[in-house]
Amino acid sequence: MNTILEIENLCKYYGKQENQTKALDGITFQVMKGEFLGIMGSSGSGKSTLLNCIATVIQPTGGKIIMCGKEVQSLKGAELADYRGKQIGYLFQNFELLDNLTGRENILLPLSLHNVPKSESNKRIMEIASYLEITDVLDKFPSQMSGGQKQRVAAARAVILNPSIILADEPTGALDSKNAKLLMKKLSGLNQEYNATILMVTHDCNAASYCKRILFIQDGVIFHELRRNIPEESQQAFYERILKVMAQLGGGTANVL
Repeated sequence: MNTILEIENLCKYYGKQENQTKALDGITFQVMKGEFLGIMGSSGSGKSTLLNCIATVIQPTGGKIIMCGKEVQSLKGAELADYRGKQIGYLFQNFELLDNLTGRENILLPLSLHNVPKSESNKRIMEIASYLEITDVLDKFPSQMSGGQKQRVAAARAVILNPSIILADEPTGALDSKNAKLLMKKLSGLNQEYNATILMVTHDCNAASYCKRILFIQDGVIFHELRRNIPEESQQAFYERILKVMAQLGGGTANVL
């Protein structure tokens, strides 16, 4: 199995020495091709900072981020634009759709920015829209969609260029339980049927139970790891193991970690 993403001793510090906050304090791990990896931790643990460093939204203080064999921090100009546009697909908690564009136009935007031919674009959008069950909202504006439909349109936009990795930041955070479950089933299907590599930050144990592996972050460091024993272990059994880790940390409900 090939390594897609390597994180080596990654650090992100804020403030001066005497009042320094260590959002990330030497994190190291790998993401393999076709993996569905979850990142869990309490608010302020560093999980969103990690995702933003990988997406080049913020610059780390130290360490390395290596995507498909290339160090991300060394990318400039066209290479950096290619990385942001083609190698990563970003799925936000609050959808981040453009209100003045239809669902179809939102999904097609990355394709048009990278000059994908119209015939190929139409083929891709119909395939992914059918899979995500959003063909009926392609010509609607975001204001005419439910939260679940918006997030599945956003998911289509994130995967339409077949990126090396999908970064999902609390993708179920703005959804009710029914739409959250549907979204996670679709993301899991993209992982299992299309071999999509997904790195997901979440606080929701239900969402995390769809992952193959989970890293728990606390105070900027990885303090625990769980692997799902596939195919022997059921999703329910993995969910219960996640809850046990949470209980050891003093958690009390299924959606807080």
